Amino acid sequence: MNQLKLQIGEFSHLCGVTVKTLRHYEKIGLLVPDKVARYSGYRYYSVGQMQKMATIRQLKSLGFSLDEILDLYRQDAHYPNQKLLTEKLVQTEQQIANLQSRRTQLKAMLDSRNQHDKMEKISIQSLPACMVASYKGTIDNYGALGYLCCEVIAPEMQRLGCECPEPGYCFTRELNKEYTPEHIDIEYCERVTEAKLNSDLIHFYQLEAVETAVCYKHYGPYENLYNSYCELFAYAEQEGYQILEAPRAVYVDGIWNQADPAKWLTIIQLPVKK
Repeated sequence: MNQLKLQIGEFSHLCGVTVKTLRHYEKIGLLVPDKVARYSGYRYYSVGQMQKMATIRQLKSLGFSLDEILDLYRQDAHYPNQKLLTEKLVQTEQQIANLQSRRTQLKAMLDSRNQHDKMEKISIQSLPACMVASYKGTIDNYGALGYLCCEVIAPEMQRLGCECPEPGYCFTRELNKEYTPEHIDIEYCERVTEAKLNSDLIHFYQLEAVETAVCYKHYGPYENLYNSYCELFAYAEQEGYQILEAPRAVYVDGIWNQADPAKWLTIIQLPVKK
C-alpha cells in the first residue's frame, strides 16, 4: 500500500502551523520531513507525523519548551512521565503566584496613577471679585458658542470700548432650571478693566469673590462637557461640599487659538462651601 505523502504547504495547513515553524523544527531535529526529493528539494511529510505535530503543539501549550520536547523524543518517551508533569505543575503554580504578585503591583500603580491624574484635573481655588461684561441669550447647542463669542459678543464689546486685562477671564453659566438639549439659556461673562455704558446686548456689573471653588480641567469640544460635569459633581459630593451657585465654564483655549477641538481647554469652576 502506498503511503500518502503531504507537501510542506499541505502539512502546514492541516496541522495549523507555519512553514517557517516546520523548517525550524526540521533544523533542530524535532520534526524532520519523512522524505526530501533529491532534485527538487521538496519536503514531504507522512500522515503519521500529523499526530506527532499535534503532540508537540499540546506540550507547548502546557509550558514545555522545545528543548524539553526534543529531549523527550530523544529518549523515545514521546510524552512526559509523572515526575516531569509534577515538576511542570509546580513551575506553573509558581508562575501563577508571580503573575498574581505582578497584578497586585500593577493595580496599585494604576490606582496611584489614576489618583494622580484626577488630582491634576481637579483643584481647589479661590475666585477674586472682578468687573464683567455680561451677555444673556439663547444658543441651540454648545457648538454655537464659538460663533456667538467671536461674531456677536466680541464685536459689541469692541464697539463699547471694553478693555480686557491679562490674563483674560471669560466664562458661561447656564440659566435653565432644568436640562434642555437645545435652546440653552446662558450668561456669558468676560472680565473688563472698567464698566462701560450698558447696551442692548452687554451689561456690566461687579462679580463677587468666591472663597472656595472646585475646578475641573476639561479638554475637548464643548459637546463633551457633560461627562466632566458628572465627574466634578461626584467629586464635590464625595468631599462633602455644598454647592453655592451654578458652575462657570471658563474658556482658556478654543476655536480662536486652536484649530483642533481636542486641544480646547475649558475649566469648570464650581463655587462651594463645606
